[in-house]
Amino acid sequence: MDMPPALTIHQLTKRFAGKAAVEALDLEVPAGEFHALLGPNGAGKTTTLRMVAGLLKPDHGTARIFGHDVVTDGTAAKRITAFLPDDPMLYGKLNAIEYLEFVAGLWAVESGAAAKRAEDLLKWLELWDHRAEYAEGFSRGMRQKLALAGALIHEPKLMILDEPLTGLDAHAARSVKDMLVDYVRRGNTVVLTTHILEIAERLAERISIIQKGRIVAQGTLEELRALVAQGELAPKGATGATLEDVFLNLTERHA
Repeated sequence: MDMPPALTIHQLTKRFAGKAAVEALDLEVPAGEFHALLGPNGAGKTTTLRMVAGLLKPDHGTARIFGHDVVTDGTAAKRITAFLPDDPMLYGKLNAIEYLEFVAGLWAVESGAAAKRAEDLLKWLELWDHRAEYAEGFSRGMRQKLALAGALIHEPKLMILDEPLTGLDAHAARSVKDMLVDYVRRGNTVVLTTHILEIAERLAERISIIQKGRIVAQGTLEELRALVAQGELAPKGATGATLEDVFLNLTERHA
């Protein structure tokens, strides 16, 4: 039996004060893919991800995670999903081990398995030497990595990340990027938003560009380059354009 897509969004819509933040959005992400959702500020990226994560109820449409509807079958969907916002909340009075034990308990992960996963994750993310330190004393990069460890403690199949590298120094950002690539290599799925287009260019297998709450272009970087090269606004040399060139061209076209 074929595995369902990791994420299927159909006609997803959300309005605030009568204004559409997301408008009849369609998106499908196959299992095992690293997918980037890009768009200018206010395009609807975060609202979309928050609906997928079950934090916002859509006004219309559906979102399914491996076939589980996030509204009508939300518990099953959340059990196989991790959502990491751009500014994750940690409990400052817990040390790294205690925080992971707490999160594992919320997911009903067996204590022995949780302890082994916590150790593996902290070593993987270069936090093991800080395991007894309180989170309130962590740097921004250390907090982000601890939040990632917490998101992974229940072994989700889909990870949803909203600007995960914001504020990280080069070493911390490299560590997180390597971790995400390894996570996908293990057969899992990542959906990521970022304003650092070089990150999406380097990591994402496919890219969706959202503008005014709708997907206006989608494909591999080569497919997006070809789309730009065919358009009236195509810059000289579009076939070798960077993702930044492609992104600016397509968002200008659909402004």
